[in-house]
Amino acid sequence: MALRVTFVAAARSSALLAERFEDDRPLDQAGWDEVQRVARDLVPLAAAELRYCSPTPRSRATGDALGYAPLAQLALRDCDMGRWRGLTLGEAMAREPEAVDAWLADPRSTPHGGESLLAFISRVGGWLDTRPVEDGCRIVAVAEPSVIRAALVYALKAPPSTFWSLDVCSLSTTTVAGRAGRWNLRFESGPAQASRV
Repeated sequence: MALRVTFVAAARSSALLAERFEDDRPLDQAGWDEVQRVARDLVPLAAAELRYCSPTPRSRATGDALGYAPLAQLALRDCDMGRWRGLTLGEAMAREPEAVDAWLADPRSTPHGGESLLAFISRVGGWLDTRPVEDGCRIVAVAEPSVIRAALVYALKAPPSTFWSLDVCSLSTTTVAGRAGRWNLRFESGPAQASRV
């Protein structure tokens, strides 16, 4: 039995360089405008049998604006960044350069006192593996780009360092198909189905 999980990256609530670890800010006007520009292409995903989202304000707002009425999933929350929560990467680097270097180099490290990259990838992968399996079942999940990157690393059984090489754009879609332990990245035609990594 196989299912399809299409991840939709939440709209941005800030400029890329102002992205903060575990950002709880709601969508700003630019984010709402971005959703409106692509809504026509993404609204059809609301036909999925199951609809989920990360528990962040912008993921919920993105899902609601697209008509998904998604159920928030704690397992789809962003990586726990401990004392770096709310900081930009630049701010964390200015305060603790050696700790940031260690965190970027070792997926098991937790210099911030939160969750390791490896634990984050495993948590998101565990969520993916425990989705109800019905042949042909379609799931849509609106999530933070980092959550989607973690899901892709897990699904492809890639080394954790691959996480840093994936770029997930806001409101892009990425589909994985399969079942627990056997996932494939799926590229489909059409703007709402296109997988961009």
